[in-house]
Amino acid sequence: MWWLITRQPGRIMTGTLYGTLWMTTVMVPPYLMARAIDDGLRAGRPGALVLWVAAMAAVLLFNVAVSVLRHRTMTQVRMDAAHRTMRVVNGHSTVLGSSLARRVSSGELSTVQAADVMLIAHILTMTGPGVGAVIAYVGVAVLLVGISPLLGAIVVIGVPVLAVVIGPLLGRLQDRERSYREHQGETTALAADIVSGLRVLCGIGGKDHFARRYRDRSGELLHQGYRVSETTSWFQAVTYCLPVIFLGAVTWVAARLTLDGQITVGEAVAVYGYVALLIIPILFLIEGATGLVQGLVSVRRVLRVLTLEPPLAGSGMNRPGPEEDAELVDPASGVTVPPGRCTALVSASPEEAAAVADRLCRHTDSDVLWGGIPLRDVGLNEVRERLLLCDNESYLFAGSLREVLDPHSRFPDEELRAALRTAGAVDVLTALPDGLDSRVEPQGRNLSGGQRQRVRLARAVLASPEVLALVEPTSAVDAHTEAAIAERLVEARIGRTTVVVGTSPLLLDRADRIVLLVDGTAVAVGTHGELIASRRDYRALVLRGADEEGERA
Repeated sequence: MWWLITRQPGRIMTGTLYGTLWMTTVMVPPYLMARAIDDGLRAGRPGALVLWVAAMAAVLLFNVAVSVLRHRTMTQVRMDAAHRTMRVVNGHSTVLGSSLARRVSSGELSTVQAADVMLIAHILTMTGPGVGAVIAYVGVAVLLVGISPLLGAIVVIGVPVLAVVIGPLLGRLQDRERSYREHQGETTALAADIVSGLRVLCGIGGKDHFARRYRDRSGELLHQGYRVSETTSWFQAVTYCLPVIFLGAVTWVAARLTLDGQITVGEAVAVYGYVALLIIPILFLIEGATGLVQGLVSVRRVLRVLTLEPPLAGSGMNRPGPEEDAELVDPASGVTVPPGRCTALVSASPEEAAAVADRLCRHTDSDVLWGGIPLRDVGLNEVRERLLLCDNESYLFAGSLREVLDPHSRFPDEELRAALRTAGAVDVLTALPDGLDSRVEPQGRNLSGGQRQRVRLARAVLASPEVLALVEPTSAVDAHTEAAIAERLVEARIGRTTVVVGTSPLLLDRADRIVLLVDGTAVAVGTHGELIASRRDYRALVLRGADEEGERA
């Protein structure tokens, strides 16, 4: 919060000035009214009455002008703070990269951007009218002490008593707001997951199950909302009732003092005006405290994102990489990837094989060697340029199909169509109404799961990196399409290094060498035919039980 304040000190000071002028000039009319009554009406001097009334009108007009300037300035302060917060969150999200999705749900991030940012910005209201409210309160207390020490003491003591009464309600409200926000983020994440996977859910008959889960989660969120509303209603009832009681008490004391002759009628009217208008800064302070409670919940949620450290995947040495056609070695698994050949990684646990691919492309920190050079020492830009990992979570940005495949406009349409053919995605091109100019929605939501997978593969093939790692590239296509992709992919990558993670016999049969992983460690290397003949566990894995059927026969 201090950082947000120091980013715009001039505007904050201006808002504080306007807020103070507005609050203090609100308190001036009661004094002028007292003078008009005592010096004009009671003294029988029409000239003095007109003078004080004119002064009061001038003060009111000045207050209106200052109020407009205050509101305009504080709106700018809040919008600036919201923009800076959003920019910092987006910038840090970029730094976290692909690790963000594994550590923060999409629902929580959406809630941060949609609601928390503005609640944080609203806290800065306390730097303008909030400061003015404190100064106005102190000024009224001084004025009342000048009229009557008893009245001044009541005001000085009364407002802290209000704070003591309201304080526990604020703490309870903060706890319930925090719980509500957490449930809101979880529900939003579930809704986003359901929407993004709606076609798949309908296809496997899981729509009703997820709908029930969402109804249950929504019911929990509704219950949390009722709890917040209950606390908020008590808080607002108390905060609006107590100042009125306070006003009534001060007015009664002022009336008794007037009857006893200790203060004049004009001073009694002034006291009533001071205390009645004192409700304005008191309510501003209460509103500021409420905004502070809600905003601090949001601040913690934003800090939860901003304090995430990006995964360590480099040493910062930024050494140049090896010459082309360099060997990749992963000591953790014992996997070696020779240059210019297609190597397949096979494992009963797809996550273990995918983890090897992550290390080979430096998406996680490791001791991988690239041509004898620690991969973590090579500059990240060069690594990303030469080593490309393509999995089924790779993001598809919105735009035309041409822009999705070639965001930098480096290739002619003929090469785009050739890449689509290699990926078995020609039907995607023909199914869309405007061909390469057809719009693709974010994450390819207007495409089927198989179409999205093949578009990602076409994009990776088109990039033609020195090393291309593909994780389950054909898991969502039929056998006929898979066979065509396997044949064309090998042809397109002749002389280039390719790593394929998967257990498809059609892809494995085309690979130059296969590495069998058990518990994340390489236990056998050979061609598809060699491993079929020599490894029973390999046969069971890639032939899906054919080996056991053969034994029973």
